[in-house]
Amino acid sequence: MKRFRKIALLPLALMLAGCNAVLLSPSGDIAVQQRDIMIQSTSFMLLIVIPVMFLTATIAWRYRESNTAVRNDPDWDHSTRLELVIWSVPLLIIICIGAITWASTHLLDPFRPLERISADHPLPQGTKSLNVDVVALDWKWLFIYPDYGIATVNEMAAPVDQPIHFRISSSSVMNSFYVPALAGQIYAMPGMQTQLRAVINKAGKYEGFSANYSGAGFSGMRFAFLGVEQGDFDKWIASAKASGVTLDRAAYLQLERPSENEPVRRYSGVDKTLFNAIINMCVEPGKMCMREMAAIDAKGGLGLAAAKNLLPLTYDKYARRGAVFGMEPSYVAGLCTVPDKDETADASPVVRPNAPGLTGAGLPLPMLKSGASMPRLSLISFSPLPTVPQTMPSP
Repeated sequence: MKRFRKIALLPLALMLAGCNAVLLSPSGDIAVQQRDIMIQSTSFMLLIVIPVMFLTATIAWRYRESNTAVRNDPDWDHSTRLELVIWSVPLLIIICIGAITWASTHLLDPFRPLERISADHPLPQGTKSLNVDVVALDWKWLFIYPDYGIATVNEMAAPVDQPIHFRISSSSVMNSFYVPALAGQIYAMPGMQTQLRAVINKAGKYEGFSANYSGAGFSGMRFAFLGVEQGDFDKWIASAKASGVTLDRAAYLQLERPSENEPVRRYSGVDKTLFNAIINMCVEPGKMCMREMAAIDAKGGLGLAAAKNLLPLTYDKYARRGAVFGMEPSYVAGLCTVPDKDETADASPVVRPNAPGLTGAGLPLPMLKSGASMPRLSLISFSPLPTVPQTMPSP
């Protein structure tokens, strides 16, 4: 009978043998440090959980109804020593876990530049990071290598032991960029940019995916992360450059449309302004970018006219995602649009000293009367243009 029980448990052991415990055996230093924190926190918690489970079984057995030999004190209600143990030990463990969490939150901040390649290999001075721009699409991943001028879909590669700097965004809905062997997951959100710094220490092919449900094609939203030696990485870049396909804005708008289980694609060229246009939600020609709208709002806004500009700016982009609800396709009006060549420049407004702010479209500036001469202001730069006498319309 005992031999039969062992044979019956064999299928369970075979099933466990197929598990890939990548979280407990990662290949990137950031993921290794995160694994160590998880093990430390779990160990501290088990210092409470295991004794509680043991004492629960012990007390239930010792004070069972049939055990008449044990002392029965129905009036007992307090023990100072017992209370001290019950409250002090968990408090000390919480303090330890809190200290670990506080330190790791700062040391493993995704925005924090790396200080080491691995536990025994500090980062050499002057080491250049590999820059990768990541865009979560429906339902695929776009990777742009700005330093190499290439782009790929559902596949990315990085040299072993070289720091990687990810800039992450999304085209429509929230997703989550996650390569368990490399580092923890980072959310990808439309109209926003998040970052992640990581390094891969072992060559291999690893799986990446979205850890946040985003619609019908979510299950197939996976990509291959290739950790390769520098020579193999150069060959991978060369193969992408040999594809002969360019990812410009028109091609991106086609790629952005929802599709499932997309094969790997490589682009030999990419529009340098594309990633910033994706973040500012103005890839379409003639559409006002969010940074331009923010600059106008910083100067006082456009009054009632701003309401019509805000309505068409929808994060979900209903029409292109094939939804049957939402507004009709429309565009935000472009005012004083910055040329494409300046897309990467800082578009924060420059405040003119001693200049009162605008209070709305068609309204006179404070402290000025109708008909007074005044400098004409640019909506984007707030820089004074040549003085032109003009009459301010009545509100």
